[in-house]
Amino acid sequence: MSEIKLLAEVSAFIKNRYAHYIDGKFYTEGKQTITVINPATEEIITTIAAADQTEVNQAVEAAYNAFQITWRNVTPEGRQNYLLKLADALTNHKEELAQIDTLCTGKLIGVARFEIEQSCSFLRYYAGWATKISGETISQTSQPSMSGEGYTGFTRREPIGVVGAIVPWNFSVMITVWKLAAALACGCTFIVKPSEFTPLSLLLVAKIAHEEVGIPAGVINVINGFGHIGQALIDHPKVAKISFTGSMATGAKIGEACVKNNIKRFTLELGGKNAAGFLADVDIDKAVQGIIEAGLGHQGQICASAERFYVHESIIDQVIEKLVVALKAIKIGSPLNTNNQFGPLSNKPHFEKILSFFDKARQEGDEIVYGGKAVEGKGYYIYPTVIRAKSEDSALMQEETFGPVLSFFPFKTEEELVHLMNDTPYGLTASIWTNNLSKAIRLVEEIEAGTVWVNMHIALDPSISFGGAKGSGMGREFGSEFIHAYTELKAVMIRY
Repeated sequence: MSEIKLLAEVSAFIKNRYAHYIDGKFYTEGKQTITVINPATEEIITTIAAADQTEVNQAVEAAYNAFQITWRNVTPEGRQNYLLKLADALTNHKEELAQIDTLCTGKLIGVARFEIEQSCSFLRYYAGWATKISGETISQTSQPSMSGEGYTGFTRREPIGVVGAIVPWNFSVMITVWKLAAALACGCTFIVKPSEFTPLSLLLVAKIAHEEVGIPAGVINVINGFGHIGQALIDHPKVAKISFTGSMATGAKIGEACVKNNIKRFTLELGGKNAAGFLADVDIDKAVQGIIEAGLGHQGQICASAERFYVHESIIDQVIEKLVVALKAIKIGSPLNTNNQFGPLSNKPHFEKILSFFDKARQEGDEIVYGGKAVEGKGYYIYPTVIRAKSEDSALMQEETFGPVLSFFPFKTEEELVHLMNDTPYGLTASIWTNNLSKAIRLVEEIEAGTVWVNMHIALDPSISFGGAKGSGMGREFGSEFIHAYTELKAVMIRY
């Protein structure tokens, strides 16, 4: 196969110019507009209306009424069945969703299809938790009896209410599903503000959820707009929780704003300057494939991707030499062409940001071994880039790029490796590559990150919690941890 043809359903959906999905119906009007650009061609895909405070209020009221009247009263089994049906419905629409996502993000079509498959897998996982949310019974308390009376107590977990989600452009469907499924499984209702760069796919998800699955109106709402719309969700008194995925700087502001807004609950999954450490015993060819896996998925635009590569001094030259050979063979081009292996960056501001990092590297004396420039022609294409940093303090070893920039630095001892990997305000993910299991386990204990992989990188499983240490976030997604973030714990004490 080569260049795929857009489905008629995709062309029709884009042509309709939907803007928001609120209370079970589309809205198309607004004073401002969002222009959606195809990053592979720089052509306009569509123009949609941007929300203002009016649409925010409508979405919150719809979600609040749905929570109070409908969704909190749906049985756990009922919520489970809705999520399972939504997974089936999204599976049926996989190609439509993947094509829309690829058009807006420049994501390889194969990666976009995998994203929808993973989203459905996560929906099914969360569905299983809907019937397992429970409190504890305290059969005998320590409260002393004064005149023969007894005391008992229990705790119950109750849905927190309306959840507002603010999601990034890189994996808008999957990251939204993580939050949406968690909220709905716990009995909450949901409003999501997508990135202005990727406003379309979640509109289709919301439409499918209501019109095909039958999830009641107001339970899932989508409002498109610019940054101030996220702030409006934070400020609204009927929004009980904010779940945000994005940069550390924005996350810090959101956390502060939530605290000022009556201690509004929040979860933050923030960025990372993730490190991968390759010990001297690794196979060189496997190390090269591991580096590509760790750093170049979706053109490096994954929050968990590795950006700092620490390779033992005895093998770093061989690793970089073979890596450059492998990168030169990568096919760069249209993400809708199934023969291509590397697509464009997702938007122009990000494209320009990555190019500025190359200028900074040159100014600081880093060696750009390969890449370090844009691909000629239309589209936001940048060559995958290999840089040998002059210093562990180089900007390319300290500042998150969120792009196809692989920065290398040698180490001598394992103690030095641990210091280098931990010498960052971030702590989202890390990986260790070695054939020595004992060394791997010891290093895992010493690395400061929310997730540490051994001989792998990037893979996520819904049963294993995900989130950041240090400046990379607060709270966890997946596993059973999400229950604490989307419910309030209520204590009940009874005298008899």
